[in-house]
Amino acid sequence: MVSFKLNGQRVSAESGATVLETARFYGVPIPTLCEMEGLTPFGGCRLCIVEVGEGEAAKLVTACTAPAQEGLRVRTASKRVIASRRMIVELLLASCPQSKVVQDLAAAMGVHQQRFRQEHEDCLLCGRCVRMCKEQMMSGAIGFQGRGGDRRISTPFDAKSDVCRRCGGCIYVCPACQLRCTFNDPERAVCGGCANLSPPCVGHGQFDDMQCYMDPCAACRIAGA
Repeated sequence: MVSFKLNGQRVSAESGATVLETARFYGVPIPTLCEMEGLTPFGGCRLCIVEVGEGEAAKLVTACTAPAQEGLRVRTASKRVIASRRMIVELLLASCPQSKVVQDLAAAMGVHQQRFRQEHEDCLLCGRCVRMCKEQMMSGAIGFQGRGGDRRISTPFDAKSDVCRRCGGCIYVCPACQLRCTFNDPERAVCGGCANLSPPCVGHGQFDDMQCYMDPCAACRIAGA
């Protein structure tokens, strides 16, 4: 067992646990996007950043990859952390403004507009699909290609893969593919209607998963968006 301070409170964690796992155990919320149960930590989305250390030596690290160590000083909601997370959400919105996952994260963080030009690339480069394909489906049919602004996800040499089983696991875990938000006004990039209201279709059998495909979205209309 290791002991460290989390938001000023002394906590304990098992050896090998991460800061994110420890925070969740104690009920401390930390937003995530690329993290998913059953997949190895990736730290690609950066949303789970926390501040570790004190004074000028404090630094931002990803909670999903940071190991819980003896004597750490961790802050999950400092001014620096919150400002950084909001910036990250704005960048995610620019990449995939119609992702309901990103929309809900933005609304929860109080981000109602984004300052960056919408690219509509429809890929967040979170790596969920790559890890799912390799670690859960034991295929490895897709992976990251290129670097920097040219980074993307594709098959080796962009050729048709002979190891892909068309299982759909990559689509199932993709936050850009799971649910789409039909509300997309560049002047008001974040709706927040679905995050702040109970979906009116919940409890009606086969319509449970159809909230974001309603056109117009009932929750958005109720919210006056």
